Amino acid sequence: MTKIFIDGSAGTTGLNILSRLSGDKSLEVLTLSGDERKDPSARKKALNACDVAFLCLPDAAAKESVSLVENPSVTVIDTSTAHRTKDDWTYGFPEIKGQKEKIASSKRIANPGCHASGFISLIRPLRDLKLIPENLFLSCTSLTGYSGGGKKMIEDYNDPDRAEYLSAPRIYGIGQEHKHLKEMVKMSKLEKLPGFVPVVAPFYSGMAVSVVINGNEAGVTVKDIREAYSEYYGSQGIVRYVGDKSEEGFLSAGTLSGTDRMEIGVYGNDERILLVSRFDNLGKGACGAAIQNMNICLGRNETEGLVL
Repeated sequence: MTKIFIDGSAGTTGLNILSRLSGDKSLEVLTLSGDERKDPSARKKALNACDVAFLCLPDAAAKESVSLVENPSVTVIDTSTAHRTKDDWTYGFPEIKGQKEKIASSKRIANPGCHASGFISLIRPLRDLKLIPENLFLSCTSLTGYSGGGKKMIEDYNDPDRAEYLSAPRIYGIGQEHKHLKEMVKMSKLEKLPGFVPVVAPFYSGMAVSVVINGNEAGVTVKDIREAYSEYYGSQGIVRYVGDKSEEGFLSAGTLSGTDRMEIGVYGNDERILLVSRFDNLGKGACGAAIQNMNICLGRNETEGLVL
């Protein structure tokens, strides 16, 4: 039986992964008591006794956990930001061409950031197919539910006496130093960091990441991009191209809440081409992606345990 250990199982991501995997009879989830979770020796023992370790921790704690792993057969899937741009870690977005094979043979997987997943899903195919130049400056807006902010933010939004300003969408990362930017530019094969506007809104989960491209400046048309996404993703996978699908001219960030798939759409016109990636920030944006990566590493069906 495959042994799984979740280091950080008390957090939002860890709890979600634990809930998903607990009913899988082919997996044994190793657990620690509250006191043991704070004991480095107990964590070290569990980290080296498992086949797959999920790290659902802040960056510094994730780095510490990696340093405790001495068993070379352990596969580590880190959901923190700590290793996403490290050359000795494999970036866990299997839909990038050739990336699934790298994940399958790796023991160190960096699970992508939620905002980054949406941006990369839109831009990497266009760079791989050489439809846009690497020095193109892009602007990205990402609307997300509050569950991505962790326990404290969830508590704040769920408080019946919450502050009035929490009842409207809030722009953050206003210093243009968001922690996902480095992986966004590296994994999209760009030279320039994009302008990035993340927005958290008063709904639990779901995400809509949008990028507008000036087709004349980039030398690309709506038709070019639609054909590229159709070729790159198809219409049936975990990440799928859906054309110009909308809800009567609207695009809700919550449409795919509770699922693990991602939908890519193309809208607008050749002068202003609107690219949109929609998914659940806790699904393909976090926990679903981590489980997908685990499945690939273990040679299981890639969609096992996912909601599509």
